[in-house]
Amino acid sequence: MEEQEREYMDFDVVIVGAGPSGLAAACRLMQQANEAEQELSVCVVEKGSEVGAHILSGAVFEPRALAELFPDWESRGAPLTTPAIRDELYLLKDADKAQRLPNALVPKTMHNTGGDQTRYVISAGNLCRWLGEQAEELGVEIFPGFAAQETLHDEDGTVRGILVGDMGLGADGEPKDGHMPGMELRAKYTLFAEGARGHLGKRLIEKFDLDAGKDPQHYGIGLKELWDVPAEQHEPGLVLHGSGWPLDKDTHGGWFLYHAENQQVVVGLIMDLSYQNPYLSPFDEFQRMKHHPVLKQYLEGGKRVAYGARAITKGGLNCLPKMTFSGGLLIGCDAGTLNFAKIKGLHTAMKSGLVAAESVFEALKAGDEGGNELTTFTEKWQSSWAYQELKESASFGPAIHKYGTVGGGAYNFLDQLLGGKLPNVHDTTADYAALKKASECQKIDYPKPDGKLSFDKSSSVFLSNTNHEEDQPCHLRLTDPEVPVRVNLPEYAEPAQRYCPAGVYEIVEDDAGSPKFQINFQNCVHCKTCDIKDPSQNITWVAPEGGGGPNYPNM
Repeated sequence: MEEQEREYMDFDVVIVGAGPSGLAAACRLMQQANEAEQELSVCVVEKGSEVGAHILSGAVFEPRALAELFPDWESRGAPLTTPAIRDELYLLKDADKAQRLPNALVPKTMHNTGGDQTRYVISAGNLCRWLGEQAEELGVEIFPGFAAQETLHDEDGTVRGILVGDMGLGADGEPKDGHMPGMELRAKYTLFAEGARGHLGKRLIEKFDLDAGKDPQHYGIGLKELWDVPAEQHEPGLVLHGSGWPLDKDTHGGWFLYHAENQQVVVGLIMDLSYQNPYLSPFDEFQRMKHHPVLKQYLEGGKRVAYGARAITKGGLNCLPKMTFSGGLLIGCDAGTLNFAKIKGLHTAMKSGLVAAESVFEALKAGDEGGNELTTFTEKWQSSWAYQELKESASFGPAIHKYGTVGGGAYNFLDQLLGGKLPNVHDTTADYAALKKASECQKIDYPKPDGKLSFDKSSSVFLSNTNHEEDQPCHLRLTDPEVPVRVNLPEYAEPAQRYCPAGVYEIVEDDAGSPKFQINFQNCVHCKTCDIKDPSQNITWVAPEGGGGPNYPNM
């Protein structure tokens, strides 16, 4: 198709992604502009159909950054209504037995009650919806249903904004009736807040070599369900965490079960994507996990009402890239600000957004015309409490990868007792490279779902409200279409069939009876696991047409 002259809009700041970091940055920018009585144009683009549609998190929330942004958040009606009241941590020994760990042996980062601030069981999606309302009241323009497809650059590489993807392209890439070319959103500064494994963030890290000298980034996959449960099984504010069964000693991860408001609980599994066995299915591990008595007692007799999955950037400080480049910043999980020792990232993501907003506004107020590298951000960020949290827990994830769940836990407990005096542990193996050949591993025979506690992928995807326009270019790009059958199938039993939590990838027979790799992109919940875990690094996730993907309620 011929390249058309594109329309454009100019802003002072464009923010990609209406998640916690992006919306915190947008609100803080406008707060400063209003206080200084200075004109400022801020735009947020969000690929989901609405703010919050693609947001998925546990979540037990620390309101520290929120209180910095809106000290009066309570009177403003922020959706923090269920304080965490009780913590329980378990090691599941097998399908029936469990050991509860005494509080004295629980790392302090895992404590959600007590201390100097109340934590809350929340819906991260609803928090973002509320933040979006605050941002709009302050004068931010939010464009939901528009996907940032490319970055705009000057001749010298400086970032100058983004290109929003076309609407109305057919599967062949040609315009259909009602085709709308993507618009350029030009900016003095662009903040990338796409969440874990953002497809533009990934390219920027490579283009500007932002991860030079860092460990490769590490990820987990988080799977979550929302349940309505009987009143007698519900204790608002009860927070449960655990590890062990059904994961083996070489597979690291942990589960959570939080009692939220409205007689609901959220249950989920976070599994490191550094796992080795290509026959492993994170989705099926999660389904059988719910049959353990420790979890079953809260779910039995209830009704599952929502499902979703999302990658988590969990490498911590050792993997945190440089966050500044000419014309922009990487913030939140696009960079990897999550504190995995706490299994929390909302508060640190928001803080990175606040620091970004303060650095950007300071420059613009001084007459900066944009396009510079905001080195003041690095100074402000590294002196923040959020950075200090990451520094204190730098070895947490790598120690578990290196020494296992029990050994790594002991290392971290000892490091905590010694005030962080133990040497920093590194994990320099990329997650995809940890996968072993199928011939070296045992197949895993997963039990069939019972339809009461455990379910199949298709009924789960249905509950994620996922939808994509079918006649559009596939957003899951194969560098070499032959690799899945030629390489991944014989060597790794094509693990995409199992690591994808939404049934996107299948091996089917073609008309001649030969294996064929099929991509059901309409099922995609935008978790990005394929982009991370494919052993041949042959799959690239790009944004589909805006508005597509999941529509998570209360997740």
